[in-house]
Amino acid sequence: MEKIPDQIGYLILTEDGAVLESGGELENDERVATIITGLISLSNSVDPVAFGPNEQFKKISITYDDHWFVICISNKKIYVAKRSIQPITAEGNTVIV
Repeated sequence: MEKIPDQIGYLILTEDGAVLESGGELENDERVATIITGLISLSNSVDPVAFGPNEQFKKISITYDDHWFVICISNKKIYVAKRSIQPITAEGNTVIV
């Protein structure tokens, strides 16, 4: 997880939200872990008529002004990366990527 570009924190959680590994700004952040597992539970309970009964998310992104979170599940673990948003200057204008 430390190799992710612009990463400023990360969590690796069990399916029930227990912190397995963490680092950076998210080191041992149980509060964020609880929020993330709640968000995953909510996303899995979204109207099955609209999204299909067996359809689950592949990735969740939450974007703020200066950072964003990327959440995904693989091998029964929840991976969360907090990444900074770096402005890129193009011809005198600031562009947010």
